[in-house]
Amino acid sequence: MGEGWGWGRRGEPDWPLRATCRAREPKTVLARPCAATAAALLTGSDPASSASASACRSAPLSVRYGRLPPRVFSAAEPETMAKPAQGAKYRGSVCDFPDFNPSQDAETLYNAMKGFGSDKEAILELIISRSNRQRQEICQNYKSLYGKDLMADLKSELSGDLARLILGLMMPPAHYDAKQLKKAMEGAGTDEKALIEILATRTNAEIQAIKEAYKEDYHKSLEDALSSDTSGHFKRILISLATGNREEGGEDRERAREDAQVAAEILEMADTSSGDKSSLETRFMMILCTRSYPHLRRVFQEFVKMTNYDVEHTIKKEMSGDVRDVFVAIVQSVKNKPLFFADKLYKSMKGAGTDEKTLTRIMVSRSEIDLLNIRREFIEKYDKSLHQAIEGDTSGHFLKALLAICGGED
Repeated sequence: MGEGWGWGRRGEPDWPLRATCRAREPKTVLARPCAATAAALLTGSDPASSASASACRSAPLSVRYGRLPPRVFSAAEPETMAKPAQGAKYRGSVCDFPDFNPSQDAETLYNAMKGFGSDKEAILELIISRSNRQRQEICQNYKSLYGKDLMADLKSELSGDLARLILGLMMPPAHYDAKQLKKAMEGAGTDEKALIEILATRTNAEIQAIKEAYKEDYHKSLEDALSSDTSGHFKRILISLATGNREEGGEDRERAREDAQVAAEILEMADTSSGDKSSLETRFMMILCTRSYPHLRRVFQEFVKMTNYDVEHTIKKEMSGDVRDVFVAIVQSVKNKPLFFADKLYKSMKGAGTDEKTLTRIMVSRSEIDLLNIRREFIEKYDKSLHQAIEGDTSGHFLKALLAICGGED
């Protein structure tokens, strides 16, 4: 459940501050595997012969956010902070399958599930190598041809982690996210991490679609569900994010300086009981939840110039609980969204156990958006590929399906 602001005492940095910027090394170009590549990975054939690749590369960055300690920037170098997400070209690992024939695909799936047992290899190969739009057409043709619901048949033939993965791929994205939010609020406990991951990273259009899907599927508004399952400032932040009303314009430098000043004042008042503190806290929430991504990047730059601290580091130091976690997620998403998801994937497979729910949720939801960018951030930060991490932490058909979605080795 949500916690209060939990401001701590402002301390000194844990290391000497530096006034230098580290240039980012040129990155290796990742090929975007088309749908046919996923099928090739499942069958063990050469992906290069199965699909034509298109280059995917983000612009070089002068600063990698989130990896360096807080630094001092002089007034003479206001432009030295990079804008990681600007100019980036996002690429998913799954795209439309060429020469798509929904009736033929429906027949293939029917035959794979007919009789005793099922041909899981055929099911995985077909579903993972089609885009979500194409999967919806297959569902319609399956019902037309056989008078049966494809989702219900798949659910009866598959189980465990594999079932959650395949059924997730079959759902329209907005309905899948709505279901994940619903699950996060079911039962006695609340999965705050799942709520934060989804609501802090989706675009306005995606949020609006999720709200419509939630209302359609569960006959209750998303806002009402969040209100009844969370509390305090954490609830207010989530509801603000769930409006899907973030500004979409560019940066306003004068306004950015004002917003950065609000954030700086909040930190200065952390140990006081001033009556203005509550008003400033509300404004701080409003800034992070409603300002556009380009504008927030400028705010973060102005914050560094005013305070000599990085805003993410400062939030981690001065706040606690769910409020800290959601604000950090917003900041990381603004700075570099693929890196945010790469970190989440790494943590889901770190240590003895595996967080299959988080692993599945990210692989499904980002497969057609920016999974190739996530792969690139993953190998650069952790010195091993996402493909290798999945191979070392999962097994069986679940492993094969994840690797096919991943789209290849880096």
